[in-house]
Amino acid sequence: MRSILAAILLVAFLTTPLSAQELTGTLLQIQKSGKVKIGYRESQPPMSFLDKDGMPAGYSIDLCKLIVTGIEDKIGGDVAIEYVAVTAAERFEALSANRIDILCGSTTKTLSRSELVDFTQLTFVTGASFMTLKSTQLMNNFSGKKIGVVKGTTTGVSLKELFLETETKADIVMLETTEEGINALKEGKIDAFAADQVVLIGLALSLGNPENFSILPSLFTYEPFALAVRRNDADFRLIADRVISDLYRTKKIVPIYKKWFGQFSSKMPTAFEAVIMINSTPE
Repeated sequence: MRSILAAILLVAFLTTPLSAQELTGTLLQIQKSGKVKIGYRESQPPMSFLDKDGMPAGYSIDLCKLIVTGIEDKIGGDVAIEYVAVTAAERFEALSANRIDILCGSTTKTLSRSELVDFTQLTFVTGASFMTLKSTQLMNNFSGKKIGVVKGTTTGVSLKELFLETETKADIVMLETTEEGINALKEGKIDAFAADQVVLIGLALSLGNPENFSILPSLFTYEPFALAVRRNDADFRLIADRVISDLYRTKKIVPIYKKWFGQFSSKMPTAFEAVIMINSTPE
């Protein structure tokens, strides 16, 4: 009899709906405050940037808005969005210091960064390249040139390694923001600007005169993008992963991709198609 009762109680426990479980961590905080704090980069088009009306926009921002809907379904109430601008250098500290709840931009997932934050399912894949003024005709000869890169990025680390391996004697100029990098390029303070290729393309299109810039076709890094959340908050991360996996399984990611990348890439990169297949985790 006791074994039967224990079995019944076990089944009842296992079948308790997730929604009935007590909220913890970030979800509890959001429920109490009624808002979710989205961290974003102001000049990383098409991933995250300020649009012509000064509002955060981009591919990653759209994904995070859908995640907010998933949060609302979980806590059973409306949630307001508070956008918080962050820089490359401070973005992870902003998470641990509770200034933001989720980082929505062009963040590369790495194992060393996973000591600081947790990452969601992959959201995109790209690689680092170089942008120059078309009149420069720099191509791949960087010797004696000034190459700008934003500090605190994986691109900066990889750029130093690339020049070391190839014995290239170039001057790496560390910059605070992508916007500073573009301005330095336009003003002739640097000869090239290194960043994720998809960001460089977005920047060129947003400047209104893309014909004045050249972006080298070759990539010197592999950059798997993901959204970042606080460490050890599995319930909150699971909501984000569920939304992303559903977008992949249902192919709802396709119109979002076309919205932000279709103007310069009508066909998805093969690497991103693989990301979609691998991360279409069953519910």
